Amino acid sequence: MAAMLEVKNIEVTYSEVILVLKGMSLQVLEGQIVAILGNNGAGKSTTLKAISGLLKSEDGKVTDGSITFMDERIDRMDPEKIVRKGIFQVMEGRKAFEDLTVEENLLVAAHTIKRRKQIRKDLEIVYHYFPRLTQRRNVLAGYISGGEQQMLVIGRGLMAHPRLLLLDEPSMGLSPMLVGEIFEIIRRINKEEKVTILLVEQNARMALSIADHGYVMESGRIVLDDSVDKLNENEDIKEFYLGLTEMGTKKSYRDVKHYKRRKRWLT
Repeated sequence: MAAMLEVKNIEVTYSEVILVLKGMSLQVLEGQIVAILGNNGAGKSTTLKAISGLLKSEDGKVTDGSITFMDERIDRMDPEKIVRKGIFQVMEGRKAFEDLTVEENLLVAAHTIKRRKQIRKDLEIVYHYFPRLTQRRNVLAGYISGGEQQMLVIGRGLMAHPRLLLLDEPSMGLSPMLVGEIFEIIRRINKEEKVTILLVEQNARMALSIADHGYVMESGRIVLDDSVDKLNENEDIKEFYLGLTEMGTKKSYRDVKHYKRRKRWLT
């Protein structure tokens, strides 16, 4: 099956001197949920920004390799054009417009849609997935909870009619109960709305519970990728990302003194 998105050996440099991604490659098939796992500083968020074109706002640039979406190269496009192609990024940290109401936040993402009936239909779809937002639609976004803000920014992404939705750390700062709720909604959006999803997440257990394929990043490179079924059985993934030892007991990352790589991880 042809890839909807293909990232080929890209390098990303900030301020023309700081090399962050070092030959990064991945692909996403249409209809999939693909997860990128890795610790802080691995380059996960930079990967999403390279795809969405948002690197330019941070003095970053793809200096080598290519990014192709639906057989069209996009790494040289402006972010606005990339959005119109069908890629929308939900940023880390719940970047809601705090001085706008919940519904005004949603309408911001509908600026390219001219028909009022379509906008109203899209709002109802968002409220269907996030009924809590219906009750908060006239409240300023700065006064709703963190979980509601996360629902809002994902809903705002839906309003843009994405073919590919990029989600950056949707579980950050949320309670375990809310994390479960958010991830179930992400799974439903993928299946019911036919939205392909590329997900960056430190909560490996939740990410792998809904994904089809996973990539593990370290220091700007992919060190392992496989189907979710195989990743869940991989002993390194169990120990260092799911927090389980071979005996099935939980193990803190802080207790891991040496990162034992398998030879197959080396590239």
